[in-house]
Amino acid sequence: MKVNRSELQIVQNLKDAGCTDEVIRTFLEDLEQGTFSDGVKLLQKHRRFLLNNTHEWQKKIDCLDYLIYQMKEN
Repeated sequence: MKVNRSELQIVQNLKDAGCTDEVIRTFLEDLEQGTFSDGVKLLQKHRRFLLNNTHEWQKKIDCLDYLIYQMKEN
């Protein structure tokens, strides 16, 4: 596969987004094969994964905030 500047930017963006090497490889293969909808689905799946993790972390932060609030009130 010939890698041009645009593809290098895509790879860097995917790495910055926390994509695994496998996700990056699959996404680039989808682009190369012209199966853009599959590539978009893959990115949407990774986005849902990140969002779910964000929600889980937010719940933990909320628990700590509540505990801190309770301790300050007493």
